[in-house]
Amino acid sequence: MTTDGFTTCLWFDGTAEEAAHFYVSIFKNSSLGKIGYYNEAGPAPAGGVMAVDFVANGQKFVALNGGPMFKFTEAISFQIYCADQAEVDHYWAKLTEGGEGGPCGWLKDKYGVSWQVIPDGLIEMISDPDQEKAVRTTKAMYAMGKLDIAALKKAYAGE
Repeated sequence: MTTDGFTTCLWFDGTAEEAAHFYVSIFKNSSLGKIGYYNEAGPAPAGGVMAVDFVANGQKFVALNGGPMFKFTEAISFQIYCADQAEVDHYWAKLTEGGEGGPCGWLKDKYGVSWQVIPDGLIEMISDPDQEKAVRTTKAMYAMGKLDIAALKKAYAGE
């Protein structure tokens, strides 16, 4: 099979199908695909879910039940750019269910996958050539878990 672009493979320990359903339920433009099962060749018991193809927010993924030997770390994260505070709130609430919020818009979901929930315009504010604006906004961001767009805009404006 050939495809355009990349497919991200996420390694789970027995929760691949559950995770695929979870992600598809959160993002628009998402769907489940094929489910592959282990056979007598192993390494897991025959009939168990080996891999699940899915699309989340238009991005192709494979959830693989590979076993306990590898875990997710913050070294890899997925960025979700949000148009408004309602989107920030939606993704933050859904992805922290059973997971945990972190600093500066980062979080880990219940499977240990790291996400960055980023409001539209934040990157421009923290990289503004006016260093006073950029520093104020960056300091405000560092003080937050879930990002608050109104507070970030106030910091940017110097209010």
